[in-house]
Amino acid sequence: MEKYCKFESALDILIGKWKPVILLQLITNGTMRFGELQKSIPEINKKMLTQQLRELEYNDIVHREVYHQIPPKVEYSISEYGRGLSSVLQVLNDWGVSHIEHMKGRNEA
Repeated sequence: MEKYCKFESALDILIGKWKPVILLQLITNGTMRFGELQKSIPEINKKMLTQQLRELEYNDIVHREVYHQIPPKVEYSISEYGRGLSSVLQVLNDWGVSHIEHMKGRNEA
């Protein structure tokens, strides 16, 4: 019987500055094209966005749909499997907002 924490496997998938941000964008906005994602997260560069999306796609969290047309069109969405993270990410986001407020109050005191 394995006794180590399974939490690590979840963190391995979500770790990184941008993955939770990308996922929250896709959960909130639905299907998005690469350019739309990049505009919604102006601090991320193209290379990093591509890398993070590929890792999320590899782990079946994000679905990548390629439309063979001119000009080429690629859309990203949360996979059916990845939808299981929606409530977790929303709770983490809400806690983050609460934490920022908590720290403001603490620093003002």
